[in-house]
Amino acid sequence: MSPITIAVLAFALALVVMSGAFMGGAVIVAVPLAIVIVVVVGLLDFKRRRNQAEGMHRFRERAESDKIDFSSRDRQTLS
Repeated sequence: MSPITIAVLAFALALVVMSGAFMGGAVIVAVPLAIVIVVVVGLLDFKRRRNQAEGMHRFRERAESDKIDFSSRDRQTLS
């Protein structure tokens, strides 16, 4: 997990713990808020990973399409 993800999850957990400590109506607000935060962070992380994978896929496609022309000197060196 990225550092931002960990920080946001820690904040969401702190909201839930704090609302439970005060034993008030804050639980009604904090728990759904924490759930929303966790879902948003998860979706952002998923999007980042998907973009990273797509970038690697594009990189591989470009690498396959680039043809390398060897000179006669290169062929002598390789053999």
